Order: sequence, then structure tokens, then C-alpha cells
Amino acid sequence: MKSKEVFADGGLRTYVLILDQGEEAFGSITAFAETQGVHAASLTAIGAFERATVGWFDLEAKTYRPIEVDEQCEALSLLGDIAVGDDGRPSVHIHAVLGVRDGSTRGGHLLRAKVRPTLEVTVVETPAHLRRRKRPDLGIALIDPG
Repeated sequence: MKSKEVFADGGLRTYVLILDQGEEAFGSITAFAETQGVHAASLTAIGAFERATVGWFDLEAKTYRPIEVDEQCEALSLLGDIAVGDDGRPSVHIHAVLGVRDGSTRGGHLLRAKVRPTLEVTVVETPAHLRRRKRPDLGIALIDPG
């Protein structure tokens, strides 16, 4: 992965990340956030994957149901955020819309994806640090604005 800080003002930064073929997208973005100390940000990305797994959250079961995309797919839209998790580390949350060969799409929470040939990510820090807290009643961690 290559990265460049393209803006910095008053402690807020904007980065562009370029992930290379073969990299695992979710893990690479998470590792970048940890290395750079990004604790509150929004992110967007476009590119493509060799294969990917997105998840549909089953509220009753309190778990993600995996949706495998076992073919080359376009990352038509990746939108997400970064907040501090209960463990004090950056917690990345990304929603994905993936386009496949016949023009149909698959979507959900990005769980894992192998980049092919590239993924272009923009990370924009927000002025306040965000905290993601586990909600036992829902089975997921959500941003707590308090």
C-alpha cells in the first residue's frame, strides 16, 4: 500500500491510500488507521477485487450473514467510518456495493476483500474523536456520540 497525506490543518488530516493487487482491503485500511493514529474519520473508496465477502446483519441472530462474491468485482461504492472501539484501537466500518460481470450488484458490510488490480481510498479525519461501543441488545458496536 502507498499512502500520502494530501491535507493537514489544525490537527485534521486527509489521506489518499492506494492498495496494491493481492492486499486484503479491510485489514490494510485498519492497519493504516492504527499506524497513523486515526481515531475519527470518514472514508470512501473505489477500485476492484478478485473476490470479496460482504455481510448482511441479521438483527435477530445478532451476527453477520456472509455473502461471498467469488469473482472479479468492481467496488462501485465503499463508504465508511473509523472510530475508537471498546479496545481503544481504531474500528473500521465499511459498507460496500460491488458490481459483478452481469451488471448486478451485491452489497453489505465489507468483511474482507482481495484487491485486484487496485483500490483507491480517501480518509478524512473529523474534528472530534469518535467512540464505537458494543450494544449487547443489538450485538454490534455503534458510534456513541456522547
